[in-house]
Amino acid sequence: MTGNMDVLHVDLSPVRELVSLQRRCSNNLNQVAIQANTYGGIYPEEIASLQRDYAALWEPLADLLKKLAAVVEL
Repeated sequence: MTGNMDVLHVDLSPVRELVSLQRRCSNNLNQVAIQANTYGGIYPEEIASLQRDYAALWEPLADLLKKLAAVVEL
């Protein structure tokens, strides 16, 4: 077989970072749910912390999706 073959190097470090962030968010959310079920409520600071964690997750996810879209367009 002859021809020009392109090699695509994929850096998965952003994906690994997102998986780590997602795990932390899931763990935190689980802990808050346990507390809410055990004690009947949660502190506003915990909600704010979850909001910050999810915001930190969505920013790099949006960036990764843009990069993947650019690869698909190739």
